[in-house]
Amino acid sequence: MGTYVPNTREEQLQMLNEIGYKSFDDLFCDIPKEVRLKKALNLPEGTSEIEASIKMGEIAEKNKIFKYIFRGGGAYNHYIPAIVKNVLSKETFQTAYTPYQSEISQGILQSIFEYQTMICELTGMDVSNASVYDGASAAAEAVAMCRNKKRKDIYVSETINPEVMNTIKTYCFGSGGELFIVPKKDGVTDYEKLKEMLDDKSACFYIQQPNYYGIIEDGDKISEVVHEKGASFIMGCNPISLGILKTPGECGADIAVGEGQPLGMPLSFGGPYLGFMASTSKMMRKLPGRIVGETVDMDGKRAFVLTLQAREQHIKRERASSNICSNQALCAMTASVYMAVMGSEGIRETATQCTSKAHYLQKELENVGLKLKYSQEFFHEFVTVSDNNADEILKELEKENILGGLPIGEKEILWCTTELNTRVHMDKLVGIVKEMQKK
Repeated sequence: MGTYVPNTREEQLQMLNEIGYKSFDDLFCDIPKEVRLKKALNLPEGTSEIEASIKMGEIAEKNKIFKYIFRGGGAYNHYIPAIVKNVLSKETFQTAYTPYQSEISQGILQSIFEYQTMICELTGMDVSNASVYDGASAAAEAVAMCRNKKRKDIYVSETINPEVMNTIKTYCFGSGGELFIVPKKDGVTDYEKLKEMLDDKSACFYIQQPNYYGIIEDGDKISEVVHEKGASFIMGCNPISLGILKTPGECGADIAVGEGQPLGMPLSFGGPYLGFMASTSKMMRKLPGRIVGETVDMDGKRAFVLTLQAREQHIKRERASSNICSNQALCAMTASVYMAVMGSEGIRETATQCTSKAHYLQKELENVGLKLKYSQEFFHEFVTVSDNNADEILKELEKENILGGLPIGEKEILWCTTELNTRVHMDKLVGIVKEMQKK
């Protein structure tokens, strides 16, 4: 990287002299000699741009890129309009860092403000933060928001994504909170068990909508049960599903969270993504991370500021419930552009295609022997059970450049469709599975 340092050796020495040093050794004189490195770092010599490009290409070729994808489980293969990348490629947006000097970051602040506005419209909530690291951390942060001196017990449904569950467990371990898992019944939350388990020490209950198995939970019913017990209701959402399903706000949720990856971000082997968070106005002073507000400047012109910062860890560190220090501004900007381009009709159409194709694929797979495990209504994911081993089916699909569903048991597969899966692709998959079933 030495050739990319923008100043010469002479300029470096000049800067050293300016601050009263003659060499770099003088600059580090306060560091004891016995802990200083006395030899060069064990790194290979630098290469030319061409050589580096070839090497990176060779490394990238080790990745397997599937032409057809029927796997979800938390990250989804959606179509991304070309304008999204075109807007995001502008160098003025190429930073994910939080704008501490808000008075000179009006453009970034406005983009975040627009993002927050659209998240509120999408979820039906009153206020949104400027995003957090990913959907799992958003869920864990939401749980932390609800704890207080009297109510410390955390409840989550067994039907949520296992990776989100593990993140919440980690947060609870770090804060000393106790986590209780409400069991599932027929693929959805067991409402009767939920009623039995919640008590006056319950801080909150978290569900995923649709849940990990793709099934649509009864948000209204859960909300009623949770609020009767005086706890907060957190709903984790697939943002695309909100094009046709009830919003968290309509279900009476206190906090809405989720993984924002479906909103214009490619799969990218796992990231970067973003976690969106929104809440009712009653909960807004507990929201972690940044919130951008709209105001006017001294001339009466529209302006943007970081607001409600008194709730944050750098203001009230000893009372902070969160350690979120930055926001995924570039990913949030991506989501903003995607939502602006798609509009409510575009997101609704995407959601409709996702679910209609999933139901088509499920029926076709059932016709060749893969039975639907749960009978409840689902969005765009569903679980099948087969006489054959799940791994054997998926390996056969891989031979045809198809990434099949996610194996969640020896003979169980969680399938997913999006608007990118055509009928031709689905029929090809079904044909391969049909041949497998004959063996």
